[in-house]
Amino acid sequence: MFELDLPWWEFVLRGTIIYATLLVLVRASGRRTVGQFTPFDLVVVLLISEGASAALSGGDSSVGAALLIVGTLIGLNLVVAWATSRSRRVEALLEGEILLVGRDGRFFDAVLRRHLVSQADVERSLREADCDLQDMQYAFLEVDGTLSIRKRKSVQPADQG
Repeated sequence: MFELDLPWWEFVLRGTIIYATLLVLVRASGRRTVGQFTPFDLVVVLLISEGASAALSGGDSSVGAALLIVGTLIGLNLVVAWATSRSRRVEALLEGEILLVGRDGRFFDAVLRRHLVSQADVERSLREADCDLQDMQYAFLEVDGTLSIRKRKSVQPADQG
C-alpha cells in the first residue's frame, strides 16, 4: 500500500513537469479558459485531469505515490502564489494583465474576438453592471476572464436656490 514502484524523486519530477506544462497551456489558451466555465469548458478540464493522471503517477497506485504527487502539486502552487505576490513581473507573466476592451460606449470587436469573448458575455456584463452601452465609460477583460464595466459618472444638475 505504501511501497513505491518508482523512486520518490520521479513523482516530484513528473508532478513538476505536468504542472508547468498545464500552466503554460492554460495561460496560452486565453482568458476564457480560466474565466466563467461553460459546460464544454468543464468537460475539457475534466478530460485534461484524466489525461494527466496517468503521467503523474507513472502507473503507481500506492498511497505513498499519491501523497507525493499531491504534496508536489500543492507545493508548486504555493511557490507560484508566493512568486506572484512578490513580483509584478512574475504576476503579469503567469496570470496576465487587465485588458481594455471598450471605451465610451463602444467595444473593440477585434480585441474581443482575439480573446474569445462572445457577444452574450458582453451583454451579460452590461446587465450585471446595470449599464446601458451608451453609459459605459470603460470595459475591461480581467485576468480571470470576466468582463468588468465602468459606468460614466452622471452629472447632477446644479442646485438652484
